[in-house]
Amino acid sequence: MMRKLFLLMLLVCSFGAGAQRLGDVVDIQGVRGNQLVGYSLVVGLDGTGDKNQVKFTSQSVTNMLRQFGVQLPTKIDPKVKNVAAVAISATLPPGYARGQSIDVTVSSIGDAKSLRGGTLLMTQLRGADGEVYALAQGNVVVGGVRAEGNSGSSVTINTPTVGRVPNGGSVEREVVTDFQQEPVVMLNLKRPSFKTANSVAVALNNAFGIGTATAQSATNVAVRAPMSAGERVAFMSTLEDVQINAGKQPPRVVFNARTGTVVIGDGVVVRAAAVSHGNLTVTISESSNVSQPGAFSQGRTVVTPNSNVDVNRGGGQMVTIPAGTSLRSIVNTINSLGAAPDDTMAILQALHEAGALDAELVVI
Repeated sequence: MMRKLFLLMLLVCSFGAGAQRLGDVVDIQGVRGNQLVGYSLVVGLDGTGDKNQVKFTSQSVTNMLRQFGVQLPTKIDPKVKNVAAVAISATLPPGYARGQSIDVTVSSIGDAKSLRGGTLLMTQLRGADGEVYALAQGNVVVGGVRAEGNSGSSVTINTPTVGRVPNGGSVEREVVTDFQQEPVVMLNLKRPSFKTANSVAVALNNAFGIGTATAQSATNVAVRAPMSAGERVAFMSTLEDVQINAGKQPPRVVFNARTGTVVIGDGVVVRAAAVSHGNLTVTISESSNVSQPGAFSQGRTVVTPNSNVDVNRGGGQMVTIPAGTSLRSIVNTINSLGAAPDDTMAILQALHEAGALDAELVVI
């Protein structure tokens, strides 16, 4: 045991500033969160709930009242403006036991204007298998606000139809995992790389002995772990702190077409290229000319349309980008062309297609 700890200390001290903690590079298979979802009602709203045309809200209210012994006539439709139908979502963290609390997110699925001041009624949160894993209830915290006047004018800040209930969920069922049942623990790399997988296996074999870890692919590394629960937890806590040299990842350029956001990661360089950019603007203006006949000429007044079409090509220009240009130079060059975010996406995509951009393009 002392020999293994000594080897582990040598391994930790041998890596320089480029080393990374293994726990930040991999995920442990079988140890993950699970998504939960449910449906319920938010009550206590100040007239900002669902309107009458949202039929499932009134049906839910009727069914809820029936459970408490309140029987409404068949053709009576409860018209309540302080109730909103909502969908509840939550994530059950790995290893959570019965009685522990989780946060839940409440989202309106009707036409409610705001959930501010509402209270979520108790609802069951189910997993993908249809089983109930948690119960949710509590006061909804909303970060948005909406104000509306009698004239119809309104002001909305953020999103008032989505809120959270901190610690509003109570775990009622534990998620069964095979983490402690198998002799081999599988490590999944967050960013697959053959070099990183091999580095992980080499580091673990140096730290815990030959044959401890085997790289099975660019994503998976199999690790032999003790079967005893206490020894396995101690082994995994030590494993997470092992330092490795992760393989170099290609730099990325991320586009968000919905918001026009462009994020260029550090390390992005281009080869020698020439970029030309210009805006084509077509302006069409319409006007009418009135032809008025002279007095006693027995003529008719005629209105003739007059269209004026103007085409402006903008200040198109070509800029040369030298080879090995850094991130700052790329940004300055694109800004000098007067490019908007959409134009920036098009320029970077064209550079990538031309083979002049050494980066991975990601569209979200």
